[in-house]
Order: sequence, then structure tokens, then C-alpha cells
Amino acid sequence: MLSDARTPLGLGLAAALVAIGGIAARAAAPDPSADSAGPAAGARPAVALSAATPARDPEVAARPLAGRVVVLDPGHQLGNRHFPRQIARPVPAGGFTKPCNTTGTATDGGYPEATLTWSVARRLERRLEALGARVVLTRTSNRDDRWGPCVDARGRAGAAAHADLTVSLHGDGSTQRGAHGFHVIVPPSRAPWTDDIAAPSRRLGLDLRAALHGAGLPYATYVAGGDGLDVRSDLATLNLSDVPVAMVELGNMRSRVDAARMTDARGRDGYAAALAAGIRTFLGRR
Repeated sequence: MLSDARTPLGLGLAAALVAIGGIAARAAAPDPSADSAGPAAGARPAVALSAATPARDPEVAARPLAGRVVVLDPGHQLGNRHFPRQIARPVPAGGFTKPCNTTGTATDGGYPEATLTWSVARRLERRLEALGARVVLTRTSNRDDRWGPCVDARGRAGAAAHADLTVSLHGDGSTQRGAHGFHVIVPPSRAPWTDDIAAPSRRLGLDLRAALHGAGLPYATYVAGGDGLDVRSDLATLNLSDVPVAMVELGNMRSRVDAARMTDARGRDGYAAALAAGIRTFLGRR
């Protein structure tokens, strides 16, 4: 849901992530490159050059994200509703404060946003790891007896992990009649908070939007001007990031059509596949 609250990582993000034991990591050596220079003018090559392009190392080709680090932020936590005092605590949000977290929304049938975002994040994690990336999750469980982390910790997670980017996952809860579809939220350029990451964050947002739309998902009909891309300055997860960041509202959980996709394992696989494609496109440019 568009509310931007999540819970603190306790004694500091890096230490807490390790303590919770939820960092999934794999990394492979970066793709080696070879400079090829032609012979000097008038010189004859000592060895005849093949006209065919040498085959790329199959292992490198299969792991194009080797050496990359991606932070995934599955919105909310299943147990947030049991900890009203903790999630109501004000935390820094980028020049102002916001509540630590919220409960999130749900489908009309009761499927929670926290469970949706967790399921998609884990599927996306597996896809990115298979491509060679190291993936860090801002929360490491989806449990009814836990809360958080807070939005300020989520926003700082990318820098703490030395990540190449952060993607925050959510589901919206609009009750507007006919509201359906996804949208991507990126930060504006706002000194001293996001002026250094606004441009690459927009490129990330555009790549994610293109991948989701290319997978057949419709743009949100009720927000962001109908083009699937929104710019907001009120979200701590975006404001406190020091790496390129985008928040994805996967759809409107109160929409019958969107909810059918969200509650189906194949639908969640589809979200993960599209997001992985968007992330791969973005990292391929950097």
C-alpha cells in the first residue's frame, strides 16, 4: 500500500540483517573483458584472425549479474497489526518524520499485502541469484509474531549493503471504483536527500515499468496520470536511499482482477519474472 511505514532494524541495519539471518547471497567473478586492438597501419598480423566472434564463456553468460548487489524491500510485515505502539513510533523520513510502519492492505478475500510482497520478493530473489546477483532482503520473515522494519531502516538498506539498487514491493488498496493496474514510484531531485540518485532512480523506474507493462500488466487507472510512473517526495524508503531506488505498487489489491493475479502462484511468478527483467535491463547499462 502507498503508506510508507516499516520497522527499525534494531541495533543498526547491517548488524540486524545479519542477526536475523536473512541475507541470501551468491556472487560470481565479474565478466572478464579483453581489449582487441587491430594491427598498426601497414603491418601484417603475426597470426591470422578468425572471422568468427569467439564464444562467450558459458558460465559468465549464464550469470550476467555476477558481482551485483540488489536490495529487495518486501513491504510491511504480517504481524504489524499486533504491535501498534511500535509501528506508530515516529522515525526520520527525509526532512520530516513518519510512523515506523503500517499494517498494509489486503484483498477483499483477506490475502495480506505483507504476504504478497514477501512471496514476490522471494521469487524475485531466486531469479536474481540464478543470474549471479547477491540479494539482500530488508526483512527475513513473514510472521504474525513480528513487526517491521521501520521505513527509515528500509530506506538506508541499500547503502548499508553497498547495493547497486533497491526495489521496494507493495500492493495498493484503493477503493476507487474500477481502480486497477500497477504503478512505479520514484523520488524527485530534492537536496540534500535525493538529488544524487533521482536521475538513476528514474531510469530504474522506467525499466521496471517497461518490463511489467511488456509482461501484459496494465498501468494503474487511478493514479500517476495513467502512465504507470509516479514521482513522490513523501516516502522515507525513497528519500533515505543513497542508491537508485524505486517502489513498485504491483496492483490494486481491492481490484477483483488484480487480486486474482496476486493470489495465484503463477501470477506472483509473473511479477517476479518481469521485475527481474527490468532489473537486468537497468544493470546492463551501468
